[in-house]
Amino acid sequence: MTLPPRSAALLRGGTVIAMDPGRRLIEGGDVLLDGGRIAEVGRRLRAPRGAAVADCRGKAVLPGLVQAHVHLCQVLFRNRADGLELLDWLRERIWPLEAAHDARSLRFSARLGIAELLLGGTTAVLDMATVHHTEQVFLAAREMGLRYTGGKALMDAGEGVPRGLRDRTDEALAETAALGRRWHGAEAGRLRYALCPRFVLSCSERLLRRSAELARREGWLVHTHASENPTETRLVRERLGTDNAAYFHGLGLSGPHVVLAHCVHLTAAEERLLARTGTHAVHCPGANLKLGSGLAPLPRMRRRGVPLALGADGAPCNNSLDVFHELRLAATLHLPRFGPRSVTAHDALEVATLGGAAALGLRDEIGSLEPGKRADVTVVDLRRPHLAPRGEDPVATLVYGATAADVTDVWVDGRRLVHGGVLRVADTGRLVAAAEREARRVVRRAGLDGA
Repeated sequence: MTLPPRSAALLRGGTVIAMDPGRRLIEGGDVLLDGGRIAEVGRRLRAPRGAAVADCRGKAVLPGLVQAHVHLCQVLFRNRADGLELLDWLRERIWPLEAAHDARSLRFSARLGIAELLLGGTTAVLDMATVHHTEQVFLAAREMGLRYTGGKALMDAGEGVPRGLRDRTDEALAETAALGRRWHGAEAGRLRYALCPRFVLSCSERLLRRSAELARREGWLVHTHASENPTETRLVRERLGTDNAAYFHGLGLSGPHVVLAHCVHLTAAEERLLARTGTHAVHCPGANLKLGSGLAPLPRMRRRGVPLALGADGAPCNNSLDVFHELRLAATLHLPRFGPRSVTAHDALEVATLGGAAALGLRDEIGSLEPGKRADVTVVDLRRPHLAPRGEDPVATLVYGATAADVTDVWVDGRRLVHGGVLRVADTGRLVAAAEREARRVVRRAGLDGA
């Protein structure tokens, strides 16, 4: 299938959740899309000649949701790595499976994940690919229309890392630089590159320093994991005499261009460091629960001024990429510890829109419905039985009750990729059947048939 063309569209009569500076909620509102951007937001807007008109009555119209930490390379491993904590999960399942990927299986993994994301209202992601065949993920994102930022995973050290994933430092840096120069800014800026050193325990100091230098020189994001698990955090402290975020900072890996996934076990000093430097932390509550890693103290980090985003992480540690699942967890998990008003539905939605946009370096382009921004829009049906009766606050209705299955329409860059709950850029039935076959091939190659 080919991407549908950009075309003018008037989204008419919905409950518009603009997430603009005034945080407008417009009942019976309209959003006009034209030329890949938002042209106007208001009431009783006139559709230009030839524009498609989408009836959004009874639906919420909101900015496309952003996930700032996913692993599309792992989607084929869903349901293959249950009941393990982080380091065992990596060494016994995920790293052997990633090492068994070939170009074809990685392409299917990315396409399956993108289908799930788009159907669930996620329009933009920050992704960490695996060590090899990274170009296949970019090709899948180009083909299917997702707003994608990501890059090759960098790993040149670490206990339990398979030979097939351990790169030589200079070769890894040369390959990632070449990929970045090819893909950063492709598709009119819809595809962008990020440097992705995996985490402290699988990266040499030289690799991390050189990544920091390359990021500054090229203007790319750096995306990595930090302080996800108690054992990981303890090992970093024992080996280096410091903590994850502090160590990164000492190597030049902090600032608004740096995005740290998880941040469950940061010290108070590290939280203040992230706030002071503008380094982004990505809250991944679903994955942190399933791996038994703990809960990042979202309300405390917000109070300290840490820039926050949201992400589902990978399919084998969640096992869903449903951003609404993460929204509900982010808005409710912390209330017993910090109080029933410590995170509101509006706070959670801000993290999943403007917070994610900022983490991707795209706050001026996405994250809210404002004229001039990119036409990334998600539409959610509020007339479903589990969302009725609606109540006074549509944001609360969405955050506490909506699911991916309630999404009806999605635009990315002015292209309608989901229409009436149907993905327009892939045959999902054929994709699922093919992905099942590819998953079996990868499992056999990894030698995990009986695991």
